[in-house]
Amino acid sequence: MRISPTLVVLLIAAAACSGDIATAQGPQSASAQRSPTSSAASPQQSVQWSPAPPIFPAGAEIAVMQGDPSKAGEEFTVRLRFPNGYRLAPHTHPTTENVTVLGGTFLVGMGSTFEESGMLRLGRDGFVSAPAEHPHYAMARGETVVQVHAIGPFALTYVNPADDPTKR
Repeated sequence: MRISPTLVVLLIAAAACSGDIATAQGPQSASAQRSPTSSAASPQQSVQWSPAPPIFPAGAEIAVMQGDPSKAGEEFTVRLRFPNGYRLAPHTHPTTENVTVLGGTFLVGMGSTFEESGMLRLGRDGFVSAPAEHPHYAMARGETVVQVHAIGPFALTYVNPADDPTKR
């Protein structure tokens, strides 16, 4: 049976109107609305920034939008805000990391060596996904805000242990 594209659009629109699809205006599930650690920002809410964990070089800020990044198997969404010129040395994560650029310019490279010349340049609405255990690195041009969506636990392991700010 072939379904027409018009019917698909109508079904999506009907589901969105009935609240079955989460929208950019905020969470649709009651559990997400009750739990402060899993609430999403809506136009009426402000994002609560705090210093990023010490595994990040100084200067980054984080806002937990949904979930608990420390819990294994739990979906989470965080925002990270980086100052101009901020660098993340080559590192890996135990789970796939999905990154959307919300503002600024985010440069991303794949591999174990930081090579600025070959980095992918992502502007607002740019997206990149880094597979689990795949080394990658990043840099901000101008103040940059990214949204990271992944499955916990969040962990960051530097390829070169000397790059780990917690070891200094």
